[in-house]
Amino acid sequence: MSSQTDAGALLTRALDQTAGLLDEVSPDHYDKPSTCQDWTVGDLVKHVVASPQRFADMAAGQDVDWASTPDIGDDPAAEFRSSADELAAKVTSGEAEAISGAALPEYAVHGWDLAHSIHSDTTLDDEVAEQALAFMRDNLTPDNRKGVFGPEVEASDDAPIQDRLAAFAGRTVPAS
Repeated sequence: MSSQTDAGALLTRALDQTAGLLDEVSPDHYDKPSTCQDWTVGDLVKHVVASPQRFADMAAGQDVDWASTPDIGDDPAAEFRSSADELAAKVTSGEAEAISGAALPEYAVHGWDLAHSIHSDTTLDDEVAEQALAFMRDNLTPDNRKGVFGPEVEASDDAPIQDRLAAFAGRTVPAS
């Protein structure tokens, strides 16, 4: 299996996990606070739904405004799945492999955010979280974390990998 196939397979799992969580979100959740500072669940959903297209645009060399929050339609999970499938295909084909490392933490962290914000019982993918945390540890500096992720918060070494990833991304994790 080639590295682009491996990257595509892992990203596909992260995207599938995120799509499944989006299936669990209802409009009743939208106005509730999320685990992302200053964002509601609706803000988080808008960001997540727009992100596969934004990563594809980045891979094509286009400038992307991550701060904009587009409207979401009646079925955000279906809208996400459509662009997520395109992104996964581009990564697997090698067309967008370069952004797969950065995309993985997006879906691993926001998967954790969605799960905790809506109190989902979904079991998150540990390998996705492990690879996302490794990428973030290698690439996230105090300077490029500003405005994107909060400062790392403490999590015990024996905390689940999902919680250690969330803590590295600046999320407050529940006590075990």
